[in-house]
Amino acid sequence: MDYSLIDKYIDRLIDDSTPDRPIWNIENIKHGKPAGWNYIDGCMMTSLYTTYLLTGKKKYLDFIDRFVDYYVFEDGTIRGYELDTYNVDNINEGRVLFDLYRETGKPKYRKAIDLLYSQLKTQPRTAIGNFWHKKIYPNQVWLDGLYMAQVFYTRYEAEINGGKDYEDIVKQFQNVYDNMYDKQKRLYYHGWDYSKTAFWADKKTGLSKSFWLRSVGWYTVGLVDCICYLSSGANDAKTRLVKIFRDTIEGLEKYIDGDSKMFWQVVDRGGMEGNYLETSGSAMIAYAMMKGARFGYLDKRYAKLGEEVFNGICKKYLTETDGKLNLGGICLMAGLGPETNRKRDGSYEYYISEPVVENDAKGTGPFVMAYTEIQQL
Repeated sequence: MDYSLIDKYIDRLIDDSTPDRPIWNIENIKHGKPAGWNYIDGCMMTSLYTTYLLTGKKKYLDFIDRFVDYYVFEDGTIRGYELDTYNVDNINEGRVLFDLYRETGKPKYRKAIDLLYSQLKTQPRTAIGNFWHKKIYPNQVWLDGLYMAQVFYTRYEAEINGGKDYEDIVKQFQNVYDNMYDKQKRLYYHGWDYSKTAFWADKKTGLSKSFWLRSVGWYTVGLVDCICYLSSGANDAKTRLVKIFRDTIEGLEKYIDGDSKMFWQVVDRGGMEGNYLETSGSAMIAYAMMKGARFGYLDKRYAKLGEEVFNGICKKYLTETDGKLNLGGICLMAGLGPETNRKRDGSYEYYISEPVVENDAKGTGPFVMAYTEIQQL
């Protein structure tokens, strides 16, 4: 397959973007929202930094620095960031701050790292220790939140805090595995309300109704990235996370679509009316498979399987119009609640009803992430 087109696609993403109006943040553009610190940009910055490491092309690093510099002020405060909302999504973009601080030495990046870490230290938790997804969602744990918070948390522990809180990180993954994983279907539910009071939550288990692909994808990426960021002496933490990671990936394998090699928006309902093959979650799982195999945490055959998933995305959703590449098949958004938005009830019907778009970073970011693993095969 000719991957050179993807290099041109990545260049287009940065050439046509400015910090206050990146072309990949379709959700903000669609709703007329002002630019602010967010996980969508964070996903793209992480992808571009890996691209810089692989290519050695300074234009990628310069773009990331210019982009993040716009959001981080000299005192370490962050444009559009409010700590007291206690939204774990806002932690995600902080992981690239470690790289930028090392690359540029700008003190404000280290100050911003400490600011985000202070949120984690005071983040509300369930009674068994898991971060609430947001302050407005009391006692709710969302699968995607494990990627949003734990990767930054792991980097902070490994690079700054001497690994003192590794047990806390592992325990949060273990709680999700113990409570949100369907051992028969070998899939994770999107959400879990520890208090069992949310309108979307099962009154006995607290779980949501469906297996949403992108939430599963975020979780697999969170697992493999945390494992790889653990310091060399963290053998117990690594062993326990690898066990969960292997079980998660092995369980997902049977849900790969035989024809396209992709995964479905609602993972276990392949071929049902309204369901569709979705790009972002498929790309994340492809990334996790290839990276896990590369580091030896998964059987080597998963490198090939991840490559097949990635190529399936390219064949189905990467198109060229008027000389410009576009990536389609991306679920724009999905969530659970709040009470004022009962449409977001975690049902099959809900997940297939959200808009499907092109070039949004929730798809392009993971796609570029997966491409960086393709380049390392």
